[in-house]
Amino acid sequence: MSKRILSIVLCLAMICGLSACSGGGATASKAESANSAQAASSSADISTLKGWGEAMKAKYNGKQITVAMASHPSTEAFQKMQTEFTDLTGIKVVWDIVEETNLKSKQLLDAQGAGNYDVFMVDAFWMSEYASKNILLPIEQYAKDTAKTPAWFDYDDIMPAYRNGIAGAGGVNYGIPTAGETRFVAYRTDLFKKYNKTPPKTMDDFLALAKFFNGKENGLYGVAMRAQKGIHFASGWMSLMYNFGGGFLDQSTIGKDKVVVTANSPETVKSLQYYVDLLKCAPPDVGTYTHEEALGAFMSGKTAMWLDATALANQITDPKTSKVSDKVGFVPTPTGPAGDGAALAGWNLAIPKSSKNPDLAWAFITYMASKEKSVEYVKDGGTATRSSVFDNEELKAANPSFAAQKAALVAANGLVEKGLSWIPQHDQINQILEIAGNYGNAALAGDITVQQACDKSQKDISDLIGG
Repeated sequence: MSKRILSIVLCLAMICGLSACSGGGATASKAESANSAQAASSSADISTLKGWGEAMKAKYNGKQITVAMASHPSTEAFQKMQTEFTDLTGIKVVWDIVEETNLKSKQLLDAQGAGNYDVFMVDAFWMSEYASKNILLPIEQYAKDTAKTPAWFDYDDIMPAYRNGIAGAGGVNYGIPTAGETRFVAYRTDLFKKYNKTPPKTMDDFLALAKFFNGKENGLYGVAMRAQKGIHFASGWMSLMYNFGGGFLDQSTIGKDKVVVTANSPETVKSLQYYVDLLKCAPPDVGTYTHEEALGAFMSGKTAMWLDATALANQITDPKTSKVSDKVGFVPTPTGPAGDGAALAGWNLAIPKSSKNPDLAWAFITYMASKEKSVEYVKDGGTATRSSVFDNEELKAANPSFAAQKAALVAANGLVEKGLSWIPQHDQINQILEIAGNYGNAALAGDITVQQACDKSQKDISDLIGG
């Protein structure tokens, strides 16, 4: 009996030993497989899109990221590009697309809590607040890292105005610009030819031309711009404010103990007086105009000129939407007494610090925002932000405003080179613009003088921020 028991025990020991060897082999096999994948990704040639994709798939195949995006043409373009991205890298993408008015609050809540999002689409207007709340990762730690970013991404190909003007705050970049705009002038080439006029180069030219065409023909006005009470008026005013040396804040004092308010400086007063004088050459209901009404007035043939966002140019040159599509030209925002200072705004792709997958998030941004994919992105409806795209012959032929858009962005970079942000990087900038825009609109209506509008703005903004 004891021999039988001993035999059973020996058999069991052998089986356990074999099982242990088998289990150890499986564990070793998995480890070897993981090490092999890691080695493959490390040694892969990422100088081509295909090689980069193989490296990403070796590391991240089957993993998933969630992106928080605005409802926007650029988002639609990214979605069209996503299938190839996933096929190439193995990374799955979950899209949370939110109206712009709700996106910011949703991002802030997530960044301070669950951390469900890996990529944020961030408006340049929000950068200062996001920076002060330490919400985003500095993007250059990825963009300038050759181990993580292939040469075909080409960070320096992004227009300097965008790269240096809308992508960060406090001297630190947190995003990759993927949609943006400056502002430029559209003018009626038929009218300018008829009356032997040349497009404006200076602010004096611009006002003189607006006065010349105002009432020159039946139902014709000189110019259309946004001037509705509040932020729309402030935005239109800012289209030319910096060209006069004006501004609502002394930006060199932002972030210091006391921010200096300059809403009633002589330069700011002069810029508002100019804007009010210019708007007197617009349709009589211009005080109710947002960018949409201003665009509609020009496209319907109601005005000889228009100054607003470059992102709207496609509508002006589209015969389906514009009566002046075949008789329009474009030039940069005119130079003022203080030089160039065109508007600058836009959207960025950024990585929140709360992301659980920052390297996967950067892979997504690398693909979507690269020079390699930029022409496809624009063809899919995205906005040009890269120098190479503006110079692309096929895209230039399809968009007659591209040359002027690039020139306008060069002019806009003049403001950046002065160390100024078109959107002052202050957490309460939206309230500041509402205050200034309310009083500016009242000056246009004749309810108060230009000087009073600036003085009242000075007091209310100072009360708001403690300046």
